[in-house]
Amino acid sequence: MSWILIIHILCVMGWMTSIFAVPRALIYWKRAAAGGDATQLGELTFRLYRFSAGLGVIAALTGLWLAWSVWSFAPWTHAKIALVALLAAHYVYTGLMVGRARRGEFRESDLFLRLFNEISVLGVIAILWVVVVKPF
Repeated sequence: MSWILIIHILCVMGWMTSIFAVPRALIYWKRAAAGGDATQLGELTFRLYRFSAGLGVIAALTGLWLAWSVWSFAPWTHAKIALVALLAAHYVYTGLMVGRARRGEFRESDLFLRLFNEISVLGVIAILWVVVVKPF
């Protein structure tokens, strides 16, 4: 089971990179689009999002495997799964914003994107607390 835990942690790290970086990259992409030269930054942002989506799926699958086979769905794993589901919803919404940005639509303000980015940090802190403390 150690190798599954290692794969899980590696994929979580990769997914978190995108969760933190893509909303910030959207700010820069929006600014570059206003200046007329956003193609390269936009493509990089899209590729980062798409690549890390696969990492997120692997992280979720290995996490569920660990919850079932190692921790027997202990009560704290239910809290972790719920929090990860919220973070995944945040990630899907990020993907919707990336899709709109690819079409040249930037609806969200810089402030919204910054706050949106900070929400993910709070979510990750909550997940880490549940995993380390195992309060239930």
